[in-house]
Amino acid sequence: MRYLLKLSYDGAPYCGWQIQPSDPSVQQTVEQALSTILGTKTTVTGAGRTDTGVNASCYYAHFDADAQLDVVQTRYKLNAILPSSIAIAEVRKVADGFHARFDARRREYTYFLHREKDPFSDKFSFLCTFPLNFEAMNEAASLLLGEHDFKCFEKTGTDNKTSICTVTEAAWYRKDETHWYFKIAADRFLRNMVRAIVGTLLEVGRGKRSVGNIRDLIENGTRCDAGQSVPGNALFLTEINY
Repeated sequence: MRYLLKLSYDGAPYCGWQIQPSDPSVQQTVEQALSTILGTKTTVTGAGRTDTGVNASCYYAHFDADAQLDVVQTRYKLNAILPSSIAIAEVRKVADGFHARFDARRREYTYFLHREKDPFSDKFSFLCTFPLNFEAMNEAASLLLGEHDFKCFEKTGTDNKTSICTVTEAAWYRKDETHWYFKIAADRFLRNMVRAIVGTLLEVGRGKRSVGNIRDLIENGTRCDAGQSVPGNALFLTEINY
């Protein structure tokens, strides 16, 4: 029987979602908790990778169990033994053929930015005090919409078969006087893609890169031509649609 987990996590203690040989991961931590509860080694398949230190306020994963589970009790037990950095919001039975990664149709990330020093924002937001032209940044962000080859924003050395993604939303929004956030949604994302995009858009906002350069970058650029990646602590995977 296949079950779906809906969870959230603070990425700071982890090397990302996916299991790594020597560093703690969210996947490994959840698998260990589930295996303890079910009394047998249990593999968990996630909706996709997240980079080291990146957070998720909405993440999905599936696992298989030999017998029918009490989903309420399973959630309660998981939350009781998982560290405070991971929370299970829901456990529910799904069709046997459901796949948390391959059935996902839309993923959404949000990057948080604050413009003045704020001790209550530093953990999950990026402090950027440089003057920024958000109108230019949004004009540049609009050039990301549609189906493109985003290899210029992909971490080098990855083994993806394709770097083509379809972006359906990309824009900066103002939360209040000093807090902004960037929201981007697509059918799929490449490793480091969102952080590289944000870093590049900040260069546009600072006047170090023209709006039109974004189009040239997508069409002809490499990772070396794009901007520096921003820190991962301010990035959240915020929604996955199936």
